[in-house]
Amino acid sequence: MKKNMGVIDRIIRAVLALVVVVLYLTNQISGTAAIVLGIVAVIFLLTSLVGLCPLYLPFKISTKKKEKSA
Repeated sequence: MKKNMGVIDRIIRAVLALVVVVLYLTNQISGTAAIVLGIVAVIFLLTSLVGLCPLYLPFKISTKKKEKSA
């Protein structure tokens, strides 16, 4: 599949996932909130690593810069 996430989008998602991990490790979140945010953090981390967001596909959204043709 074609990547549809730009660098800034990927960095933001990775940082948000890191914030959730830090909040969990410092006991700022727990219980159901920790589980839900943990799942979201894993999804954000995976999509940022792969560069593809499946939710962008049906809406034809892409935050990736267009490549210049020669």
